[in-house]
Amino acid sequence: MQAVIKFPNISPELFSFSIGDFEFALRWYALAYIFGILIAWRLILHFIRQPQKWPNATPPFTPELIEAFLTWAIIGIVLGGRIGYVIFYNPADFAANPLDILKVWQGGMSFHGGFAGVAVAAIVFCRRHKLPMLSVADALAMATPPALLLGRLANFINAELWGRPTDLPWGVVFPGYYAQQCGDIVGECARHPSQLYEAGLEGLILGAVLLFLARGSAFLRPGLMTGVFIAGYGLARSIVELFRQPDLQFTSASNPIGYVIQFGDWGLTMGQTLSLPMVLVGIGLILWARRTA
Repeated sequence: MQAVIKFPNISPELFSFSIGDFEFALRWYALAYIFGILIAWRLILHFIRQPQKWPNATPPFTPELIEAFLTWAIIGIVLGGRIGYVIFYNPADFAANPLDILKVWQGGMSFHGGFAGVAVAAIVFCRRHKLPMLSVADALAMATPPALLLGRLANFINAELWGRPTDLPWGVVFPGYYAQQCGDIVGECARHPSQLYEAGLEGLILGAVLLFLARGSAFLRPGLMTGVFIAGYGLARSIVELFRQPDLQFTSASNPIGYVIQFGDWGLTMGQTLSLPMVLVGIGLILWARRTA
């Protein structure tokens, strides 16, 4: 019998209670957002207190401006993440039921949309306060991986975004009907814990690389940290997509892998379609930052 890991019995809700007809719950996924933002805030505070690390010995933020930007960042994450999910992953369903767009508590967020939302918020904020845009972006890039790590761990606890079937000994049997449908396999079906792969690549490894650069002189080259983050995330996500279960809305009998761009027998998933250009943009930004420093 294949060795598998049983999914741990962890509730997605830390606690819940009801008042009349209204039910309130604190979910691990919400905590991931909260603690991810708080950790990012503390990391940025730590590095702006070292002015020698920044061009002209001038950090891009003051502590007061960081606190002010947190509200902008939260709005950008929520609006961008939700709009990105609607546009990239489920436009037909939401077009038929537009009020469902507002039901964010039912799930459905896109990293790429959230990334775009924060980018727009940062651009507007920098222009309003006359801040150096690339140095602000570098600070945000350095502080983002912990939030990605926590978010992917929350995805695992929620038993969502699981991977493709595998016979590897660390395959996990996730709960739910679709998680156990593995072609001709009868009974329990082990799948790649792709959420943990992403937590490791996007959170731990990318975070360690960015922290190493931040402890050196990377902030003195505006755009370098941002380029490393963009390229690193794009590469990590593109790799994990090889093991991640394709989104159901993109799969069919003739396209079981869920390609959105297909060339014969191979193609790109939506995650790869959105992430691979990030690799090119990130590399370009790295080269530009190194040449202009």
